[in-house]
Amino acid sequence: MLTREQGVKVISTDLSGSESVLTEILVETDVVISTIYGGSVMDEVPLINASKAAGVKRYLPCFFATVASPKGALLLRDMKEDVLNHIKKIHQPFTVIDVGWWYQVNLPKLPSGRIDYAAMETADGISGDGYACFNSLSRDLLSSFPTKLLKQIVDLILRPDLVIGEDHSVQGPRISDYLSHIATYVPYIGQSKWHIAKIESTAPSPDSVEFITLAQYQYWYSCCIRGDNTPKYATFLGYLNTQELYPHFERRGFKPYVQEVLDGNGEMVYEHLKDLPAASVDKKA
Repeated sequence: MLTREQGVKVISTDLSGSESVLTEILVETDVVISTIYGGSVMDEVPLINASKAAGVKRYLPCFFATVASPKGALLLRDMKEDVLNHIKKIHQPFTVIDVGWWYQVNLPKLPSGRIDYAAMETADGISGDGYACFNSLSRDLLSSFPTKLLKQIVDLILRPDLVIGEDHSVQGPRISDYLSHIATYVPYIGQSKWHIAKIESTAPSPDSVEFITLAQYQYWYSCCIRGDNTPKYATFLGYLNTQELYPHFERRGFKPYVQEVLDGNGEMVYEHLKDLPAASVDKKA
């Protein structure tokens, strides 16, 4: 995280306030990157309008997630696509960066509890039959790809609209293999379209536990049942792939990350979820 101590100018403002104030702040800004909470992405609209009015050269909306169908597969994606449609409507130049599924959210909790300290609070198994490959990326690389892209964007070398950050394709059985020497059993999670549809029908508020649970189930279903989150599908949707853009960029690999966690050097992401009720396997069966 960049700080004031590193020379970063920090300005506090209110996205629900005056767009003219936001515009004044953004004058002479080349690139705006939104990292807003996923459930609040519609609050980006005033920032997008202000970016357009201020002459921002490129706007990066808050995507940074898995590859998915633009509509109908993930509620979070539906909301982000609504934001993207607004960007297109007002002719604001943009680049969408998606990053697959983080390594840090893919390790299941084990019966021994050995890696619970680093496993995401709501991660309690490998979804589906585990054989669907999905694109995955270490969180450590999330700042590296945008940095390279932004330099090319500002220098007018590259004008991508869609980019997928690809590091490693992962399968459930491969995760099980990496953990097999410490666990004889890795739980698998059954998924049900009916169960997901039941939660969808309640139209949960973005700031509710139900919304987080629904997002979790939809991500699992999209990645591990539908098989959306793959480089192949990303290419079909028109994404540029960082493996091709930056073939010599050093990548981490999933197995070294697993070993890092086993050695006690991992860390939990989304720690705030530890206060939410975890979705148990029997609830999803």
